[in-house]
Amino acid sequence: MFSTKSYLQRKTGPYGIGRFSYLQSLVNEFQNTDDNESKVQIMANLANFAYDPINYEYMRALNVLDLFLDGLEEEDDTVCQFAVGGICNSCCDIDNKKHIINNGGISLLIRCLSRPSEDTVLSAITSLNYLVTPETKNEIFTIPVVECLLRLSTAKNPKLKNLATILLEDHCDNSVVEQAKAFQSRNNANFGS
Repeated sequence: MFSTKSYLQRKTGPYGIGRFSYLQSLVNEFQNTDDNESKVQIMANLANFAYDPINYEYMRALNVLDLFLDGLEEEDDTVCQFAVGGICNSCCDIDNKKHIINNGGISLLIRCLSRPSEDTVLSAITSLNYLVTPETKNEIFTIPVVECLLRLSTAKNPKLKNLATILLEDHCDNSVVEQAKAFQSRNNANFGS
């Protein structure tokens, strides 16, 4: 459920911890802990807060989007899964979208397409779908990425299959899809030899 700032202020009261303060405490805890389980839990909480647009201003002020972007490079797949979920939850907002694009988010999300967690891959595809612009189209739809999306469009998981298909059909030029298919055919022929 989305909230308004006045509702949150009434709910919190004059002496309660506000949303900004709570998010700030999560960010501080994330940055100061070495415990991986704590990092996973905090990243999950931050990703959940990214679902509500009322939090976007706070998240930008606290550099939470940068934590999400950094989380995409984490070795721990669960931290990465929640980080990409946070990106996915927040990238519909125009300011968040610009920040993600301008800070290398596209290439980081593309790398997430090969992560072992299907949830990570689903969130990465969804995020890329939201981040397609005339300026990012060439960065997203390279031959290797389109080839990967073509493979995912034949996945057994119907969610993966449908999201990859939608991304290709809605945003990718047919000529690039054909080039990727030809590349796949050549590689399959060379591999079979």
